[in-house]
Amino acid sequence: MTPKYLTLIIAAALSAVSVSATASGYRFGSQSVSSQGTAEANGAEAGDASTIFANPAGMARLEGRQIMGGVTAVVPHSTFNDEGSTRFTRTSTGGLKSQDDYVPGAVAAPSLYYTQKVNDQWTAGFGMFVPYGTNLSYDWNWAGRYALTNIKLTSVNLNPSIAFKPNEHHAFGFGLNGEFMKASLGQGVDVPGSVAASQAAGTGAALLRQIVAAGGNPAVLANVRDGHATVEGKDWGFGFNLGYMYMPTENTRFGIAYRSSIKHELKGSAGWDFSGVTTDAKVNAILQAASHHVNSAALVELRTPETLSLNGFHQFNDRWAGMFDVTWTKNSRMQNIDIQFPGTESGDEVIRQQWKNTVRVALGANYKVNDNVTLRGGIAHDDAPIRSDELRHAALPDADRVQLSFGANWKVTPNSSIDLAYSYLDFSDARANYTNQCRPGLLTCTGNGETTRGTWSTHMSLVGLSYNYKF
Repeated sequence: MTPKYLTLIIAAALSAVSVSATASGYRFGSQSVSSQGTAEANGAEAGDASTIFANPAGMARLEGRQIMGGVTAVVPHSTFNDEGSTRFTRTSTGGLKSQDDYVPGAVAAPSLYYTQKVNDQWTAGFGMFVPYGTNLSYDWNWAGRYALTNIKLTSVNLNPSIAFKPNEHHAFGFGLNGEFMKASLGQGVDVPGSVAASQAAGTGAALLRQIVAAGGNPAVLANVRDGHATVEGKDWGFGFNLGYMYMPTENTRFGIAYRSSIKHELKGSAGWDFSGVTTDAKVNAILQAASHHVNSAALVELRTPETLSLNGFHQFNDRWAGMFDVTWTKNSRMQNIDIQFPGTESGDEVIRQQWKNTVRVALGANYKVNDNVTLRGGIAHDDAPIRSDELRHAALPDADRVQLSFGANWKVTPNSSIDLAYSYLDFSDARANYTNQCRPGLLTCTGNGETTRGTWSTHMSLVGLSYNYKF
């Protein structure tokens, strides 16, 4: 693959973002359209090149050269209803009490896989897919704006792989992972609350004297508005994945697959906008100085969770096949997200998560209508990693969900086929009672000290289309 085309593929992947990931946490849940048709239950089927993601050992079953390119569209619907969000002063945040347009109407994520049989024992392959993503954009005057106004996470994983088959019953697979991640986050800055708190504490007079001394107009404090902060960063991280497949008979196989954790150091910048806080630029400058917020570098260190999957596949007869997958995810890797501001006197901004490990269970089936058409179906239950309402942040209003999927494979020619898939995901209501444990004006930490209370209700549809070709 030439560097020119590889660059175009990466650009296409980064232009696609999931809206609140379809698997738990920030993980994007569909890396293969054929797999989506069974609710991702077919990890041991190894029927096409997308086995590179599910289990690289499955490449040992593929003949010749195979390529698979697909795209999955995510069509979400989500609403938020406020239930009493407050400032750090424990007064109401005001703002919009409901939200129903903070998710995109639709987004799409591509995938690409290629395998080539080297000889009777070795097969090589390459995969490209979107592992993580989210895209939420709330109104800047919603009730929870001091926790978040917007977040966007995009990523792409490049996964060269090999498989080794010593005999007809065993196969082993190994892959390297180069993962690019880019993120941005915005939130309101509670300047009105800070001014009110200074007046209540008796320090308001000193602020007024400072404004007058600078030639500003203190009267504009009567209509002070929010500031806004933006943080962004990007990074490459590297990991690996392993797979093993046991094939006791031609019709039965079992697989185990592992994907490692990947460390990221997202480096970028933080910007603080106080230009619209009042109509007086001199007052705005004084208020920003009092907040201790300055434009600076930004750094977020994190580790993505590793996964371990066990799966099985059995061909019952010429028409029916059944399959299952159980995937354990070490989401406890994702504890607090600490946003650092190197080179400044500001302490970290901490988004508390303290996630728990999760298990996803999926069951699926294939039905061969005739030599050209195979129908698929599956159902899955996926746990959310969030421990409690007090740890559910607006950046990821996640909840347990059930996925129901249908799919089909249509053989167009002896060497080519098309996969179609549709999935419906129903999320449990997600209630938040999250309090930021910092407050404005402190040097030891950064935060608004807000409490976000409310409930998110979400469901979404996934529509997938892919093309397969065998050389």
